[in-house]
Amino acid sequence: MKHAIQRSNRYWLPLAAGCLFLAGCTQALVKDDTRHARIGTDHCSGSEWTDDSSLAVLPIPVLAFFSPHTDLNDIKADNFLKRCGDVTKLINREVDVGRGACVPLGLTRIVTLGIWQWCPARVSWKADVRP
Repeated sequence: MKHAIQRSNRYWLPLAAGCLFLAGCTQALVKDDTRHARIGTDHCSGSEWTDDSSLAVLPIPVLAFFSPHTDLNDIKADNFLKRCGDVTKLINREVDVGRGACVPLGLTRIVTLGIWQWCPARVSWKADVRP
């Protein structure tokens, strides 16, 4: 019985650890408290891939691993919520940035000796539009 438990843990523990690790790669840029939408309110949602790459502040090979990195593209929630219409008429807004694809692509940081890292991020947004 003890061996059966150890064998089942061998498969479930790495899977659970991987799910927890990738779940931590999502950041909410905007999350409003949910309000009841009135009748006639439209729902808007979407998602797309965007570039969230970073560059070392001190771009000297190898030392760049220890240098802070700055984002090359600024991901702002309003840029995505504008696709739903006038930002002042939106309620129940939610914008999430998923950076799970950045984990395996950390190899670009190693190849460039710490200077640059390519990071494709998945931005998802949704909101209710008041009339």
